[in-house]
Amino acid sequence: MDFVTCDLCDDHAEDVSVVTGLSWRSFGGRSAFGGQIDTVKCFEDNSRVKEQLATPGKGKVLLVDGGGSLRNALIGDMIAENAVENGWEGVIIYGACRDVDALAQLDIGVITLGCVPIKSVRRGEGQLNIPVSFGGVTFQPGQWVYADNNGIIVADKALL
Repeated sequence: MDFVTCDLCDDHAEDVSVVTGLSWRSFGGRSAFGGQIDTVKCFEDNSRVKEQLATPGKGKVLLVDGGGSLRNALIGDMIAENAVENGWEGVIIYGACRDVDALAQLDIGVITLGCVPIKSVRRGEGQLNIPVSFGGVTFQPGQWVYADNNGIIVADKALL
């Protein structure tokens, strides 16, 4: 996928919302990615993240509302490898990741607030494909998200 979010904002100003007020870090092997949104809402429990990324994700990006927690990683190398095998374009987590050196080698976008070496607890909690909000934006399943080193934007329709 070849795009720059700045150009998409310029060309589609009336169609995009920009995620603001958060400091994102890119950890995956792709610095730019986009696709149709699936969502997970969870807190320090990556059970639903793991389950969702184990399903076919061609052309999709998983948006995870992890409550902004940096205490437990919601994705690491094994879950990300599974996502690559299942065709996911990327994962955006309002929370943390781990295994950052391994993530950088994978053909997937991974953007989070930060990293921590502590794995997630697994209690089977979390919700799939519900609206989630952070950074001044509400993400609806089925919308489109685009992310690169300039930022993250969301639109109701595909822009590319």
